[in-house]
Amino acid sequence: MPASITIIYNQPVASYYDLRQERAAEEGVLIEVAAVEKALRELGYRTSKIPLSLPKEQAYSKLSEIKADAVFNLFEGFCGFPETEAEIVDKLECLRIPYTGSPASALRLALDKSTTKKVLHEAGIRIPDFQLMDETNLNSFKLNFPCIIKPNAEDASHSLTEKNVVYDYDSLKEVVTRLSRMYNKKALVEEYIDGREFNITVMGNDILTPLPISEICFSLPEGMPRILTYEAKWLTDSVYYRATKPQCPAKIDSITRTDIVETALQTYSTIGCCGYARVDMRMDNLGHVYVIEVNPNPDISPDAGASLQARTCGMTYAKFIDKILQLAMERRIDY
Repeated sequence: MPASITIIYNQPVASYYDLRQERAAEEGVLIEVAAVEKALRELGYRTSKIPLSLPKEQAYSKLSEIKADAVFNLFEGFCGFPETEAEIVDKLECLRIPYTGSPASALRLALDKSTTKKVLHEAGIRIPDFQLMDETNLNSFKLNFPCIIKPNAEDASHSLTEKNVVYDYDSLKEVVTRLSRMYNKKALVEEYIDGREFNITVMGNDILTPLPISEICFSLPEGMPRILTYEAKWLTDSVYYRATKPQCPAKIDSITRTDIVETALQTYSTIGCCGYARVDMRMDNLGHVYVIEVNPNPDISPDAGASLQARTCGMTYAKFIDKILQLAMERRIDY
Protein backbone atom coordinates (compact mmCIF):
# COMPACT_ATOMS: atom_id res chain seq x y z
CA MET A 1 0.00 0.00 0.00
CA PRO A 2 1.35 3.51 -0.81
CA ALA A 3 2.70 5.51 2.11
CA SER A 4 0.30 7.99 3.69
CA ILE A 5 1.38 11.59 4.18
CA THR A 6 -0.34 14.24 6.30
CA ILE A 7 0.28 17.88 5.37
CA ILE A 8 0.16 20.30 8.30
CA TYR A 9 -0.11 24.05 7.77
CA ASN A 10 -1.45 27.30 9.21
CA GLN A 11 -5.17 27.84 8.95
CA PRO A 12 -5.40 31.45 7.69
CA VAL A 13 -7.29 33.53 10.24
CA ALA A 14 -7.93 37.21 10.86
CA SER A 15 -4.86 38.78 12.49
CA TYR A 16 -2.94 42.00 12.91
CA TYR A 17 -1.39 41.38 9.49
CA ASP A 18 -4.78 42.37 8.02
CA LEU A 19 -4.48 45.83 9.57
CA ARG A 20 -1.02 46.22 8.01
CA GLN A 21 -2.24 44.98 4.62
CA GLU A 22 0.16 42.04 4.87
CA ARG A 23 -2.27 39.15 4.62
CA ALA A 24 -0.94 37.92 1.25
CA ALA A 25 1.92 36.05 2.91
CA GLU A 26 -0.47 34.28 5.27
CA GLU A 27 -2.79 33.24 2.45
CA GLY A 28 0.13 32.16 0.26
CA VAL A 29 0.48 29.01 2.33
CA LEU A 30 -2.75 27.68 0.75
CA ILE A 31 -1.15 27.84 -2.70
CA GLU A 32 1.87 25.98 -1.32
CA VAL A 33 -0.33 23.33 0.34
CA ALA A 34 -2.33 22.72 -2.84
CA ALA A 35 0.84 22.35 -4.93
CA VAL A 36 2.52 19.98 -2.49
CA GLU A 37 -0.62 17.85 -2.17
CA LYS A 38 -0.97 17.64 -5.97
CA ALA A 39 2.67 16.60 -6.32
CA LEU A 40 2.37 13.93 -3.61
CA ARG A 41 -0.71 12.47 -5.27
CA GLU A 42 1.03 12.42 -8.63
CA LEU A 43 3.80 10.45 -6.94
CA GLY A 44 1.28 7.89 -5.70
CA TYR A 45 1.13 8.83 -2.01
CA ARG A 46 -2.09 8.87 -0.02
CA THR A 47 -2.57 12.34 1.42
CA SER A 48 -4.54 14.14 4.11
CA LYS A 49 -4.40 17.72 5.39
CA ILE A 50 -4.59 19.21 8.86
CA PRO A 51 -4.91 23.00 9.16
CA LEU A 52 -3.68 24.14 12.56
CA SER A 53 -5.08 27.03 14.56
CA LEU A 54 -5.10 28.30 18.12
CA PRO A 55 -5.44 27.36 20.91
CA LYS A 56 -2.23 25.36 20.99
CA GLU A 57 -3.83 22.54 22.95
CA GLN A 58 -6.27 22.01 20.11
CA ALA A 59 -3.41 21.89 17.60
CA TYR A 60 -1.51 19.39 19.73
CA SER A 61 -4.60 17.22 19.96
CA LYS A 62 -4.90 17.15 16.18
CA LEU A 63 -1.25 16.12 15.86
CA SER A 64 -1.68 13.26 18.35
CA GLU A 65 -4.39 11.79 16.12
CA ILE A 66 -2.14 11.50 13.06
CA LYS A 67 -1.80 7.93 11.78
CA ALA A 68 0.23 8.75 8.65
CA ASP A 69 3.67 7.40 7.79
CA ALA A 70 5.10 10.94 7.73
CA VAL A 71 4.14 14.59 8.07
CA PHE A 72 4.87 17.14 5.38
CA ASN A 73 5.47 20.19 7.54
CA LEU A 74 4.33 23.48 6.03
CA PHE A 75 3.47 25.04 9.39
CA GLU A 76 5.08 28.45 10.00
CA GLY A 77 3.94 29.43 13.48
CA PHE A 78 0.74 31.06 14.71
CA CYS A 79 0.33 34.78 14.15
CA GLY A 80 1.69 36.61 17.18
CA PHE A 81 3.37 33.45 18.46
CA PRO A 82 6.28 32.78 16.05
CA GLU A 83 7.89 30.43 18.58
CA THR A 84 5.09 27.93 17.88
CA GLU A 85 6.76 26.97 14.59
CA ALA A 86 9.38 25.12 16.65
CA GLU A 87 6.91 23.99 19.32
CA ILE A 88 4.79 22.11 16.79
CA VAL A 89 7.91 20.26 15.63
CA ASP A 90 8.77 19.52 19.27
CA LYS A 91 5.39 17.81 19.49
CA LEU A 92 6.00 15.79 16.32
CA GLU A 93 9.33 14.64 17.75
CA CYS A 94 7.65 13.58 21.00
CA LEU A 95 5.12 11.62 18.96
CA ARG A 96 8.00 10.09 16.96
CA ILE A 97 6.39 11.00 13.66
CA PRO A 98 8.81 11.55 10.74
CA TYR A 99 8.45 15.09 9.39
CA THR A 100 9.95 17.14 6.58
CA GLY A 101 12.43 19.94 7.06
CA SER A 102 14.53 21.11 9.95
CA PRO A 103 14.34 20.10 13.62
CA ALA A 104 12.89 22.34 16.30
CA SER A 105 16.36 23.43 17.44
CA ALA A 106 17.21 24.91 14.03
CA LEU A 107 13.80 26.57 13.66
CA ARG A 108 14.09 28.10 17.12
CA LEU A 109 17.58 29.43 16.45
CA ALA A 110 16.82 30.82 12.99
CA LEU A 111 13.74 32.63 14.29
CA ASP A 112 16.00 34.78 16.48
CA LYS A 113 17.97 36.69 13.84
CA SER A 114 20.40 38.34 16.24
CA THR A 115 21.33 35.08 17.97
CA THR A 116 21.70 33.40 14.59
CA LYS A 117 24.13 36.12 13.53
CA LYS A 118 26.16 35.67 16.71
CA VAL A 119 26.37 31.90 16.15
CA LEU A 120 27.45 32.39 12.53
CA HIS A 121 30.04 34.99 13.51
CA GLU A 122 31.51 32.65 16.10
CA ALA A 123 31.78 30.00 13.37
CA GLY A 124 33.83 32.38 11.22
CA ILE A 125 31.04 33.14 8.75
CA ARG A 126 30.79 36.73 7.51
CA ILE A 127 27.72 38.69 8.64
CA PRO A 128 27.00 42.43 8.55
CA ASP A 129 27.72 44.25 11.81
CA PHE A 130 24.49 44.64 13.80
CA GLN A 131 22.83 45.82 17.00
CA LEU A 132 19.52 45.13 18.73
CA MET A 133 17.86 48.47 19.46
CA ASP A 134 14.78 50.16 20.84
CA GLU A 135 14.09 53.61 22.27
CA THR A 136 16.06 52.84 25.42
CA ASN A 137 19.46 52.28 23.82
CA LEU A 138 19.52 54.50 20.74
CA ASN A 139 22.34 56.51 22.31
CA SER A 140 24.57 53.42 22.03
CA PHE A 141 24.30 53.27 18.23
CA LYS A 142 27.75 52.60 16.75
CA LEU A 143 27.21 51.20 13.25
CA ASN A 144 28.02 52.82 9.92
CA PHE A 145 25.27 54.23 7.73
CA PRO A 146 23.39 53.19 5.70
CA CYS A 147 21.61 50.62 7.86
CA ILE A 148 18.65 48.34 7.34
CA ILE A 149 16.20 47.74 10.20
CA LYS A 150 14.05 44.62 10.56
CA PRO A 151 11.90 42.86 13.15
CA ASN A 152 14.16 40.41 14.96
CA ALA A 153 11.74 37.48 14.93
CA GLU A 154 9.56 37.68 11.80
CA ASP A 155 9.79 36.06 8.38
CA ALA A 156 8.18 36.59 4.94
CA SER A 157 9.56 40.19 5.00
CA HIS A 158 6.75 41.38 7.26
CA SER A 159 7.07 45.12 8.05
CA LEU A 160 9.96 45.53 5.60
CA THR A 161 9.60 48.55 3.29
CA GLU A 162 11.97 50.83 1.45
CA LYS A 163 11.86 53.17 4.48
CA ASN A 164 13.63 50.51 6.54
CA VAL A 165 16.91 51.47 4.86
CA VAL A 166 18.11 54.57 6.69
CA TYR A 167 20.92 57.02 6.03
CA ASP A 168 20.88 59.24 9.13
CA TYR A 169 20.19 59.15 12.85
CA ASP A 170 16.74 60.77 12.72
CA SER A 171 15.49 58.14 10.26
CA LEU A 172 17.10 55.41 12.34
CA LYS A 173 15.30 56.62 15.46
CA GLU A 174 11.96 56.80 13.67
CA VAL A 175 12.11 53.23 12.24
CA VAL A 176 13.56 51.64 15.37
CA THR A 177 10.85 53.25 17.47
CA ARG A 178 8.09 52.15 15.10
CA LEU A 179 9.23 48.52 14.83
CA SER A 180 10.12 48.05 18.49
CA ARG A 181 6.71 49.38 19.53
CA MET A 182 4.90 47.34 16.87
CA TYR A 183 6.44 44.05 18.03
CA ASN A 184 7.19 44.99 21.64
CA LYS A 185 10.76 43.81 21.09
CA LYS A 186 14.07 45.32 20.12
CA ALA A 187 14.53 45.76 16.37
CA LEU A 188 17.49 44.34 14.44
CA VAL A 189 19.69 47.08 13.00
CA GLU A 190 22.47 46.02 10.67
CA GLU A 191 24.84 47.71 8.26
CA TYR A 192 23.28 47.69 4.81
CA ILE A 193 25.36 46.08 2.08
CA ASP A 194 24.30 47.68 -1.20
CA GLY A 195 25.64 44.98 -3.50
CA ARG A 196 24.54 41.92 -5.42
CA GLU A 197 22.10 39.60 -3.64
CA PHE A 198 22.21 35.82 -3.93
CA ASN A 199 20.36 32.91 -2.41
CA ILE A 200 20.98 29.20 -2.51
CA THR A 201 19.00 26.21 -1.32
CA VAL A 202 20.83 23.35 0.37
CA MET A 203 19.29 19.89 0.68
CA GLY A 204 20.35 16.97 2.84
CA ASN A 205 20.84 15.56 6.30
CA ASP A 206 24.39 14.26 6.63
CA ILE A 207 25.34 14.46 2.95
CA LEU A 208 24.56 17.97 1.69
CA THR A 209 23.69 19.00 -1.85
CA PRO A 210 23.67 22.67 -2.90
CA LEU A 211 21.21 23.59 -5.64
CA PRO A 212 22.11 26.17 -8.31
CA ILE A 213 22.64 29.72 -7.05
CA SER A 214 20.04 32.41 -7.76
CA GLU A 215 20.71 36.13 -8.01
CA ILE A 216 18.03 38.72 -7.33
CA CYS A 217 18.26 41.15 -10.23
CA PHE A 218 17.03 44.61 -9.26
CA SER A 219 15.77 47.09 -11.88
CA LEU A 220 14.32 49.63 -9.48
CA PRO A 221 14.01 53.37 -10.15
CA GLU A 222 16.84 55.56 -8.94
CA GLY A 223 16.70 56.16 -5.21
CA MET A 224 14.76 53.03 -4.26
CA PRO A 225 16.94 50.74 -2.07
CA ARG A 226 17.64 47.34 -3.60
CA ILE A 227 16.02 45.08 -1.05
CA LEU A 228 13.37 42.37 -1.02
CA THR A 229 10.54 44.20 0.69
CA TYR A 230 7.19 42.69 1.62
CA GLU A 231 5.83 44.11 -1.63
CA ALA A 232 8.61 42.46 -3.63
CA LYS A 233 7.61 39.04 -2.36
CA TRP A 234 3.82 39.27 -2.19
CA LEU A 235 2.19 42.24 -3.99
CA THR A 236 2.24 41.46 -7.71
CA ASP A 237 1.12 44.91 -8.85
CA SER A 238 3.87 46.76 -6.94
CA VAL A 239 7.01 48.36 -8.38
CA TYR A 240 9.14 46.21 -6.08
CA TYR A 241 7.54 42.96 -7.26
CA ARG A 242 8.00 43.83 -10.94
CA ALA A 243 11.57 45.08 -10.50
CA THR A 244 13.06 42.24 -8.41
CA LYS A 245 13.45 39.10 -10.49
CA PRO A 246 15.51 35.97 -9.77
CA GLN A 247 18.06 34.74 -12.26
CA CYS A 248 19.04 31.09 -11.91
CA PRO A 249 21.73 30.06 -12.42
CA ALA A 250 23.40 33.30 -11.36
CA LYS A 251 25.98 34.74 -13.73
CA ILE A 252 29.04 34.57 -11.53
CA ASP A 253 32.66 33.45 -11.81
CA SER A 254 33.90 30.18 -10.38
CA ILE A 255 35.59 31.84 -7.39
CA THR A 256 32.37 33.57 -6.34
CA ARG A 257 30.38 30.39 -6.90
CA THR A 258 32.73 28.40 -4.68
CA ASP A 259 32.60 31.09 -1.97
CA ILE A 260 28.78 31.14 -1.96
CA VAL A 261 28.44 27.36 -1.94
CA GLU A 262 31.00 26.83 0.82
CA THR A 263 29.45 29.60 2.92
CA ALA A 264 25.98 28.12 2.46
CA LEU A 265 27.07 24.60 3.41
CA GLN A 266 28.86 25.86 6.53
CA THR A 267 25.85 28.00 7.48
CA TYR A 268 23.41 25.11 7.02
CA SER A 269 25.48 22.84 9.25
CA THR A 270 26.16 25.53 11.85
CA ILE A 271 22.46 26.27 12.32
CA GLY A 272 21.63 22.56 12.41
CA CYS A 273 19.33 22.50 9.39
CA CYS A 274 18.05 19.25 7.90
CA GLY A 275 16.06 18.40 4.81
CA TYR A 276 16.22 21.74 3.05
CA ALA A 277 16.97 25.37 3.82
CA ARG A 278 17.72 28.59 1.94
CA VAL A 279 20.63 30.89 2.71
CA ASP A 280 20.48 34.54 1.58
CA MET A 281 23.67 36.53 1.01
CA ARG A 282 24.90 39.93 -0.11
CA MET A 283 28.21 40.82 -1.77
CA ASP A 284 30.14 43.97 -0.89
CA ASN A 285 32.24 46.07 -3.28
CA LEU A 286 35.31 43.95 -2.49
CA GLY A 287 33.59 40.74 -3.60
CA HIS A 288 33.08 39.35 -0.08
CA VAL A 289 29.79 37.56 0.58
CA TYR A 290 27.89 38.03 3.82
CA VAL A 291 25.04 35.90 5.15
CA ILE A 292 22.01 38.09 5.78
CA GLU A 293 19.30 35.46 6.42
CA VAL A 294 18.96 31.73 7.11
CA ASN A 295 15.60 30.20 6.19
CA PRO A 296 14.96 26.62 7.34
CA ASN A 297 11.79 25.27 5.69
CA PRO A 298 11.55 28.09 3.14
CA ASP A 299 8.63 28.61 0.76
CA ILE A 300 8.42 25.72 -1.72
CA SER A 301 5.51 26.94 -3.82
CA PRO A 302 6.08 26.16 -7.51
CA ASP A 303 7.18 29.74 -8.25
CA ALA A 304 9.35 30.15 -5.13
CA GLY A 305 13.12 30.44 -5.27
CA ALA A 306 13.85 26.96 -3.93
CA SER A 307 11.60 25.37 -6.57
CA LEU A 308 13.23 27.44 -9.32
CA GLN A 309 16.65 26.21 -8.22
CA ALA A 310 15.41 22.62 -8.23
CA ARG A 311 14.08 23.01 -11.79
CA THR A 312 17.38 24.52 -12.89
CA CYS A 313 19.23 21.36 -11.90
CA GLY A 314 16.72 19.15 -13.72
CA MET A 315 14.20 18.23 -11.01
CA THR A 316 10.51 18.37 -11.75
CA TYR A 317 8.41 19.92 -9.01
CA ALA A 318 7.11 16.47 -8.02
CA LYS A 319 10.65 15.10 -7.84
CA PHE A 320 11.68 18.05 -5.67
CA ILE A 321 8.80 17.40 -3.25
CA ASP A 322 9.62 13.69 -3.20
CA LYS A 323 13.26 14.44 -2.39
CA ILE A 324 12.18 16.55 0.60
CA LEU A 325 9.96 13.71 1.79
CA GLN A 326 12.63 11.04 1.32
CA LEU A 327 15.08 13.08 3.39
CA ALA A 328 12.50 13.10 6.18
CA MET A 329 12.07 9.35 5.99
CA GLU A 330 15.84 8.84 6.14
CA ARG A 331 15.87 10.60 9.51
CA ARG A 332 13.26 8.25 11.00
CA ILE A 333 15.99 6.43 12.95
CA ASP A 334 16.77 9.66 14.84
CA TYR A 335 13.35 9.94 16.50
